[in-house]
Amino acid sequence: MKKGIIILLAAASGLSACNKFEKGEGDMTYKIYKSDGKPKIQDGDYVKLNGVQTVETNTNPDSVMVNTYDNERPAFFAISKSMFKGDLASGLKLLGEGDSAVFKLNLDSMEKYSGQPKPKGLKSNIASFTIKIEKVLHKGKDPDSIFEAKKRLFFEAEYKALNEKNKTVEPAKIAKYVEENNLKVTTAPSGLQYVITAPGNSERATLTDTVLMDYTGQFTNKKSNGTLNVFDTSDAKIAKEAGIFSESVQYVPRSLPLGQLPQGVIQGIQLIGVGGKIKLILPSKLGFGENGGGPINPFTPLVFDVELKGIIKPNAGLPLAK
Repeated sequence: MKKGIIILLAAASGLSACNKFEKGEGDMTYKIYKSDGKPKIQDGDYVKLNGVQTVETNTNPDSVMVNTYDNERPAFFAISKSMFKGDLASGLKLLGEGDSAVFKLNLDSMEKYSGQPKPKGLKSNIASFTIKIEKVLHKGKDPDSIFEAKKRLFFEAEYKALNEKNKTVEPAKIAKYVEENNLKVTTAPSGLQYVITAPGNSERATLTDTVLMDYTGQFTNKKSNGTLNVFDTSDAKIAKEAGIFSESVQYVPRSLPLGQLPQGVIQGIQLIGVGGKIKLILPSKLGFGENGGGPINPFTPLVFDVELKGIIKPNAGLPLAK
């Protein structure tokens, strides 16, 4: 997996600077840097792929918008007729199973036909997609109804294999995170591992309370660029550094019903008082379990850094402050 990341990032940055790109449809240019000679992708096919999408901003020449390797979740892509000449679908049709390439696409055209607004602060009007085709399910002459059934079975088999892999490597992910960060953890009977950096006062939250807290949730693996792999935070600075900042989000301490949080977070918060700080390492059984949710894959361990700002009792208007 690491080798695939290195190859793709090299293509996204190094190859995009060279002059060996070929002219494709419309405004697209491309560079195929690995071809296994297998049948090319056609309209109607179903593909499993990994990829990195980057844009050039005023502050970063390779600002990553999507990286399936960081998410540890390949994309499944139904190939339809191109929306415009030079879109990603037209690029994928130049590839077959096992092939890799980088495509440069026009962001104005993408915005016009997809309805997705362009990122802010762009220095150029080009998005680079560095793609590795993992598998292809060819439609051939199958009727739609037959192929839909094949697609479902294909996806279920791939998803099951991914989940089994996640389940197998989960303990190693946790151990690696603890070792790499030189943590002296305490392990609870439930399997929760934690480090209390500030105990806080004597108050303890109960399941009926609402807690006011600052927090950052991240995956145990770092991103391919070496930064923290954050999926949620109440801290604007961390959100910006992680590339998940949103203008529509208020980055302030969050008021959350304690009983509705993941079990590992509930257990951890009950170990500290107001003003306390704790790092929590959740095995998936104390997080989102075998089903996952949102950006979180099944059997994924999580790390939360929490500072408890206040405890709001039922029917109380103000938190108990430090």
